[in-house]
Amino acid sequence: MESRNPAFRSRGFGQQPGQGSPSPAELQNMYDQPAYAPPAERRMTLDDVVVRGFLTLGTLVVTAALSWALVPASAAFPVIVVAFLLQLGIGLFISFRMSMNPALILSFAGIYGVAVGVLSHVYNDLYNGVVFQAVIGTALAFAAMLTVHALRIVRVTPKFTRFVIGAGFALLGLMLINIVVQLFGAADGIGIRDPGNPLAYVFSVVAILVGCFFLLLDFDQIEEGVRSGAPDKFAWYCAFGLVLSLVWIYLEMLRLLSYFSSSD
Repeated sequence: MESRNPAFRSRGFGQQPGQGSPSPAELQNMYDQPAYAPPAERRMTLDDVVVRGFLTLGTLVVTAALSWALVPASAAFPVIVVAFLLQLGIGLFISFRMSMNPALILSFAGIYGVAVGVLSHVYNDLYNGVVFQAVIGTALAFAAMLTVHALRIVRVTPKFTRFVIGAGFALLGLMLINIVVQLFGAADGIGIRDPGNPLAYVFSVVAILVGCFFLLLDFDQIEEGVRSGAPDKFAWYCAFGLVLSLVWIYLEMLRLLSYFSSSD
């Protein structure tokens, strides 16, 4: 009689008459096989990215709020410098190694949150309400770029990707040059951070646009990862990219809005 158990049927048990019995070697082979098939590696979904993104951004927001409340104004500058240097080192490691380690990415978000929280508190003390405006502006920029990506208004091509990455490095290079010039005596540097210089307004607007373009690269990376069946851990790397772009936009939005605000 044929067995109704598919596992038995697949191994040769319950065969129809005339098909022959398994040989001793076949029986030994069936005995040696595992009783269960190893689970296939789970693939990344859009929900994975959403959940990891909220966890990463949530970690940053929590540490930012704590540092806002706990770090005194007298310690603001050294805390900002140390936190920024630490997050820079961890962020570069994650970027160049394409690390998908959740502990490392959450640590990056937590340390970055400390710097962002203290810096935001300093700005809000000088320009009351500017932090709330910058948060709203960042949220609107995210929504706008998500719409642009969904409607395919701007297509992410290899040429576009090279342009955005090149522009990002150029902006970072200008900021580094500005810091070096300031260290050697010029208080306003090359003018890209001087509120009295029109170049500062242009620089911040361009930086915000480049940050928005990086969001488009992030959305395309997420879409490609889901389509190509990337492992679910890749969602952590995607979350890292999203948070990095959002904080870039927020900080530049904060600085630009401060140019139009009166100091208390």
